[in-house]
Amino acid sequence: MTTYSTEKKYPFLQGGGEMGGRTRSYDWSKTSLGVPDQWPLSLRTTLPIILKARFPMFLFWGPEHLCFYNDAYRPILEREGEPLMALGRPGAEVWPAIWPTIEPLIDQALAGEETSWSDDQLSPSHGNGQPDMACRTYTYNSVIDELGQPVGVFVTGAESRGQVTRNQQLRHSKQRFQNLIRDISVGIIVLGGEDMRVHIVNQAYAQLINRSREALLNKPLFSIIPETESVFRPIIDEVRVTGNPRSLYNQPYFVHDGGERKEGFLNLVYQPYRELDGTISGVMVICQDVTEQMLAQQQIIASESKLRSVIESAPYPIAVYTGPQMRIQFANQSILDAWGRDKNVIGKPYAAVLPELATQGIYEQLNGVYTTGIAFHAQNQRVDIVVDGRLQSFYFKYSFTPLYDNDGQIYGVTNTGAEVTDLVVARQKQAEAEVSLRTAVELAQLATWSLDIRTSSLTYSERLMHWLGLSQPTKKLGNVYTLLPEEYRSSVADAIAAVIQPGSPGLYTNEHPIINQLTGQQRIIHVQAQVSYDSTTGEPVLLSGVAQDVTQQRRLQLTLEQQVMERTEELAAVNEELAATNEELASSNEEYASINEEYMSINEELTESTNQLIRSNENLQRFAYIASHDLQEPLRKIQSFGDLLRSGYADQLGEGVDYLTRMQASAGRMSTLIKDLLTFSRIATGQETRELVSLAQVVQQVLSDLDLIIAETGASVTVGDLPTVVGNPAQLSQLFTNMLSNALKFRRTDAEGVPVAAHVKISAQSVLERELPSSVKPSRSADWYHRIDVADDGVGFDEKYLDRIFQVFQRLHGKSEFAGTGIGLAICEKVTTNHGGAITATSQPGEGSTFSVYLPM
Repeated sequence: MTTYSTEKKYPFLQGGGEMGGRTRSYDWSKTSLGVPDQWPLSLRTTLPIILKARFPMFLFWGPEHLCFYNDAYRPILEREGEPLMALGRPGAEVWPAIWPTIEPLIDQALAGEETSWSDDQLSPSHGNGQPDMACRTYTYNSVIDELGQPVGVFVTGAESRGQVTRNQQLRHSKQRFQNLIRDISVGIIVLGGEDMRVHIVNQAYAQLINRSREALLNKPLFSIIPETESVFRPIIDEVRVTGNPRSLYNQPYFVHDGGERKEGFLNLVYQPYRELDGTISGVMVICQDVTEQMLAQQQIIASESKLRSVIESAPYPIAVYTGPQMRIQFANQSILDAWGRDKNVIGKPYAAVLPELATQGIYEQLNGVYTTGIAFHAQNQRVDIVVDGRLQSFYFKYSFTPLYDNDGQIYGVTNTGAEVTDLVVARQKQAEAEVSLRTAVELAQLATWSLDIRTSSLTYSERLMHWLGLSQPTKKLGNVYTLLPEEYRSSVADAIAAVIQPGSPGLYTNEHPIINQLTGQQRIIHVQAQVSYDSTTGEPVLLSGVAQDVTQQRRLQLTLEQQVMERTEELAAVNEELAATNEELASSNEEYASINEEYMSINEELTESTNQLIRSNENLQRFAYIASHDLQEPLRKIQSFGDLLRSGYADQLGEGVDYLTRMQASAGRMSTLIKDLLTFSRIATGQETRELVSLAQVVQQVLSDLDLIIAETGASVTVGDLPTVVGNPAQLSQLFTNMLSNALKFRRTDAEGVPVAAHVKISAQSVLERELPSSVKPSRSADWYHRIDVADDGVGFDEKYLDRIFQVFQRLHGKSEFAGTGIGLAICEKVTTNHGGAITATSQPGEGSTFSVYLPM
């Protein structure tokens, strides 16, 4: 059997002999009382008196009249050593045969009447439930709870056998009662008359007020301890006059003894003391000293109050939720501020206070901790909370930990945390700044590097690794100098050593060649860097900077300088010739005048050509406007009127409906052709805008625009990781729209001529310039290129037509077979050219096609 009560856990059940042990080990959780933690204070006060008493005492408790009794009463309930097992059971189950006799006595006692049995009455005894004819006297008195209501019945009994007179029984019983009172550890005193004279008192009571029994017996109580009269005399008078018991719990008291003050706390029970004729002659007071328990409780309360004060004022959020509904038992001001709520949330379910968290997984986290006992911890978790009437995003570092009761059962969850919104936002801004910096570095085609001064380790970016022909991003500084031409090694080493010396400005600037260790290619780089210092010691710890490839600039500069030298020499020679031919020139003025007239004529022709080019551009712009507006308008009317004729006059037209259908189809094809020509014209003449463009987002938007076609044809499109490039978003969108439209349009058919659903795959990779196919000629040179492939499993084409498919109005299939204008791929070729790249394709008839776009990195 599980032991629900122990002496250490429940001090009020200490001692009590055999029945004390049985009471502690009894499984009270199966009764209406529940475990001893839940017992009322009145039962906790009454039960120790019963268990420690040396004369028979019995207690009926609660509506079911549950049974308690002590060792002195146990022999009455046992026969031949076999217990009746009455403890914790309802009285009606223990004595079913004589319960009709006992229950009225209990009801009278609960009504405030003291009842007793005489020696000729039946007494409940023996395990067989049959009445015992032994002569006993039983007295029934009610037990009052904290609210003054009767909750139990207190039974005392005495037994005498043989030929004993009634008076002898009474004297014997009274003597035994006095002996019990004298030896019991609970304070008991019997006061008689209006002067409250002490008739009976035990040593335990005398010790409570620092007096001896002899100093109290037969004296008015309040003549000895007058300081208590104002508090306790009205209560004693009330019980003596009315006959109604009273109980006080945790009652403070104090007495004076020789100038010293003794104070403490008592649990008190006041019972009327009756004579045989039922008259009340005095009052019996039972006192239990609970000073130690009260002081300990006060210390606990003070400690809890102090702890609560600390938690309340804690700068980080703390809350406690209890029960399956996670009711908010406690929440400090920090967490209320984080929620944007006030103290009115206490006692309410967590979900009712913060309904906006329903879709954020937090309810599931709490329930998981409550049901499994496994704590949950979140780092920098985003939580959206309604504060000031609007949903706002915050970031928290928080924990949910289980709370256990004395029986080891989870009854709630503790929520602790810290708001880290500022930290997360700062990190996000830092990340954005780093992205912007990387973007700027990429746009400027710069390489980055850093030197750990303490370890002499140099770390490179991918671009600088490519320039140097390295496969690892880190290299010792001493080994790096071998990548420089020999004549530059010492000067670069001296310059770096000088910049990291104390007192140096910390700014490093240099320009020198580098050698690719794989290809032997030389580049000239311009390097700038700045030293970073330890904030504590001031020592240099890091030299970081950028490098720019200035090879072309320097080569151009050298070429210009060479040309200047050559032109200078040529001019010197010309000057000599001019000096020698001045006379000839003077005689040839007329000839030069004629030549001058010829040059003026040529200039006039160039001016006219320029004007014609300007007019051509203006005409092209006017064409774009006309294509966009004036040409489209008649076509729309043709289609609209055709719809009207078909819907209103189909019966009269007869076979003419077919001609009308063909006319509308032609008008539709012409409208598409005009739109494609307009798109091609705009791409060919429009000004290019450059910005960072995510190809993944571009493809996602194009797929969204084509979702109806994809759904109707049952096509599937797989998209791999795509890069971010510098370019024009609108043109790149047009590029992928045309390529995906072709992949979805040129589908294969099965044996019965039914189109097969297309499967399209989009992927990307990086390739070196030297790895480009010989047929691919990008419009701008770069070291690396992005290669984006759009592969399908459609009808394919013969690669001998590869050059033809990217020309305007070129078609490989008839209009009846596949609709189109023959401009789509020409637009794709123009877009890639505008972006410095190139486009090509690989294909075989019936085996699909792969269109490859190369864009410079």
